[in-house]
Amino acid sequence: MNDLVRQHTALSDSDLEWLHLLVSEWQLLSDLSFADLVLWVPTLDGTRYVSVAQMRPNTGPTSYQDDMVGHLVPRGRRPLLDAALDEGRIVREGDPEWREEVPVRVESIPVRREGRVLGVIARNTNLLTVRTPSRLELTYLQSASDLAQMIAAGTFPFPGEQVDMDSSPRAGDGLVRLDAEGIVQYASPNALSAYHRLGLATDLVGQHLGQITAELAPSRGPVDEALVTLASGYAPREFEVEGNGGVIQLRAIPLKPKGTRIGSLVLLRDVTELRRRERELITKDATIREIHHRVKNNLQTVAALLRLQARRMDSDRGREALDEAVRRVGSIAIVHETLSQNLDERVEFDEIADRVIAMVAEISPGKVTCRRNGRFGILDAEVATPLSMVLTEVLQNALEHAFVQGEQGTVEVSAVRGEARADARLLITVKDDGRGLPEGFDPQRAGNLGLQIVRTLVEGELGGTFDMLPGTERGTKVVLDIPVQPQK
Repeated sequence: MNDLVRQHTALSDSDLEWLHLLVSEWQLLSDLSFADLVLWVPTLDGTRYVSVAQMRPNTGPTSYQDDMVGHLVPRGRRPLLDAALDEGRIVREGDPEWREEVPVRVESIPVRREGRVLGVIARNTNLLTVRTPSRLELTYLQSASDLAQMIAAGTFPFPGEQVDMDSSPRAGDGLVRLDAEGIVQYASPNALSAYHRLGLATDLVGQHLGQITAELAPSRGPVDEALVTLASGYAPREFEVEGNGGVIQLRAIPLKPKGTRIGSLVLLRDVTELRRRERELITKDATIREIHHRVKNNLQTVAALLRLQARRMDSDRGREALDEAVRRVGSIAIVHETLSQNLDERVEFDEIADRVIAMVAEISPGKVTCRRNGRFGILDAEVATPLSMVLTEVLQNALEHAFVQGEQGTVEVSAVRGEARADARLLITVKDDGRGLPEGFDPQRAGNLGLQIVRTLVEGELGGTFDMLPGTERGTKVVLDIPVQPQK
């Protein structure tokens, strides 16, 4: 719609925003009318109309098999459009049109904003299945007529009220028509069933909807008065009511076809099962986060026990081995701590990498600087946990073997993430400017426990590749190439 309006018309951005607000609401008008809606806007030179939006009803057969958006029609070909635009009134005159052997009643509704007519809604009703209307259909049609008059007067949609049509109740979910006093004139079967779910034992017709809703909802003191007002439809609002184990979602729409409120439409939907599932998901999320928190605490306890044991070791090699184990356990604990703070099983790995670098840097011979370049981005938990251990081992190996005691140096961790949808990969490089690899060293065959852990995790769990190479000028470079999921 944006492109069509800006290409063909003289409407301003604020006018376009009004049309967007109208289109976000007009599924309701289409359903209540049992009719297709097409929004026509005059072109810049005033000689044609362009159709910028279309809506089909959920409550009846369509009048248009084809998509009408983008069609251009010369002025004069459709007199009802001309009359509605020029006179600023709803036009219903004329005999039904025949389209592919289907009779179609056409009406035109001017779209007004701040006294100006921006365009015209063509309401097209398929008359092939017309029958004697029921009370529900009559209520629908009367409500549609009231809304159409409000659109023509520029009082609908309601400025500042943005409705999420994916979650908001629709006409078929349940509809209640109120008079100006808030008394129920008509309630659809679905609406009555929803109120029965709240505990209503009688009919709704003749009841004051605000008062009966407040009685069915749990007592909330001063809130009851506000609930009475909301459910009476005095203002356009969307809210939920819970009682007797049921939850219904309501949306109130004041009806002011001639500027004075004559009543209200209340759309409602039983969302009991939806809210129950949402609460179950929230409970599951909380449980998962608590599990990660407890795992992190247990791992920290294990690390503390290993640290205590290391202090009591007489053997230097035994103490070093336990210190390495402490860091390995600590890297996993960092991941679980991060997961315990998230709502999903994905983590921002840059924070984890920085903490791993800081933890391993504690074993630095004294003057070695560790830093990170690039971004790892968001990773799934099943990637983050083994990757944190790999990063710990590679950094630990660099700090232990690349530099002698007191030597200055740098260890740099670089991350480059490719976001190709078919083959997203994470390329990690850890390079140092230390003394380099021993002559004849083969990283794929080395028996060092740390390198064995790296090979197993990278190739086995992460499905990536691992290599250790001499640096460009000096030192050593470790390259990890790991497949990852594209970031959303």
